[in-house]
Amino acid sequence: MRFDNHRVVITSAGRDFGRTLAIRLADLGAEVFLSARSLDAAERVRDEIRDRGHQHVHAFTCDLTDPASIRDFASSVARRTDRVDVLINNGSRYLEGPDLLSATDTDVVDTIASGATGTVLAVKNFLPLLLNSDRPDVVTMVSACAAQGHHRSDAHDAFYAAKSAQAGFTEILSKRLRPRGVRVISLYPPDFDNADPLTEEWETAPRESTDGLTAHSLVECVLFAVAQPRDCFIKAFHFEQV
Repeated sequence: MRFDNHRVVITSAGRDFGRTLAIRLADLGAEVFLSARSLDAAERVRDEIRDRGHQHVHAFTCDLTDPASIRDFASSVARRTDRVDVLINNGSRYLEGPDLLSATDTDVVDTIASGATGTVLAVKNFLPLLLNSDRPDVVTMVSACAAQGHHRSDAHDAFYAAKSAQAGFTEILSKRLRPRGVRVISLYPPDFDNADPLTEEWETAPRESTDGLTAHSLVECVLFAVAQPRDCFIKAFHFEQV
């Protein structure tokens, strides 16, 4: 499964799963446009990828709580390409703490803004480039926290609120963009193990039915969905929690 000639935008790719996605997609031939709140973080991942022999990778700054920053990110990408084939909404601040009173008001606003408002504005600003593609996909990393009745995470209530907003947005977006040929794919993982894709652990981490979900399997879900023929709209991936 190769992704040559795919142009992929990934938000919050300076670390963790966003970095994993950027490295794996570049390894498979995609041209990657990655962002992070800190330009230094984005450039570190860009340089890691270039050190692996993949030169078609670009680093940008993007603060998903700042509408102007999101617009600037999309404009900067548009100066380098006339289309985007895949937008991956990976960015969303995680906030821990099952006690509502444990977070400051600023933390609550930042968490909801990055996950909810940031996702809506990222799609809005990249939609013109997506519509220039003959295979546009919007992939959003939601969370099991957005599943009805889910209560097994220690995430803060504000994180649950942000993820529920993402779920509602992608639900209606899928219906409204399908006539325009845009597939909207959402993933609802529980907590998962994110082994470094540049280490041996990436291949050796256990992936049996009794094991927790791995980033390796999540990446394969994304790749599988994007690689399907255009009549195949995989709307969502939901996962059993061990």
